[in-house]
Amino acid sequence: MTAEAILEGQILLIDKPLTWSSFQAVNKLKYILKRKYDLPKKFKIGHAGTLDPLATGLLIVCTGKFTKKITEIQGQAKEYTGTFTFGATTPSYDLETEINVTFPIEHITEALIQETTKQFVGEIDQKPPIFSAIKKDGVRLYEHARAGEEVEIAYRKTTIHEFEIIRIALPEIDFRVVCSKGTYIRSLAYDFGMALNSGGYLSALRRTKIGDFSVDNGISPEEFEK
Repeated sequence: MTAEAILEGQILLIDKPLTWSSFQAVNKLKYILKRKYDLPKKFKIGHAGTLDPLATGLLIVCTGKFTKKITEIQGQAKEYTGTFTFGATTPSYDLETEINVTFPIEHITEALIQETTKQFVGEIDQKPPIFSAIKKDGVRLYEHARAGEEVEIAYRKTTIHEFEIIRIALPEIDFRVVCSKGTYIRSLAYDFGMALNSGGYLSALRRTKIGDFSVDNGISPEEFEK
């Protein structure tokens, strides 16, 4: 890799570590590249799709002229694996917030779980979590949430192309999902729990693919630095 190649445009596949924000990961790469290649202070670099700090996996980082490809890459189907935990909900639909309500799970069977997945394949209506970066009245939803404000959130159309249950060990199940842009896996966890007449939240998440790009070809920011 050369300074010219970076400015002309590169696609870097990063395996984002747990607790890192996508912004942190991009900043780390920016620092490494600037230091190694003596790049201009404001060279272009950005990621194609935010990954929450509590998620790991594929973060696509584009440099130089390839930052123009970000919108195109973001629009491609994404694959995730992870874990839903049933019997409780959290306000953020994941582990960012504490459990607020508990529910029974004794009635949940493997057959019920497999049957319920069918409700979530194809085009579905999904309500984004209140703890998300979507803006309402010019303010991000998570800012409303942290201020304790009640906000009406509209449902959105999204598409689940594939939904596979990999492991059942109640209260946990492991899954694999292929979905369209704009799908919230946290909301899927919550809605799935409700469909089971219980509750549910996302307890682990890993993004494995975006379009033809795979995390199998990605490296951690630490490996990238080496």
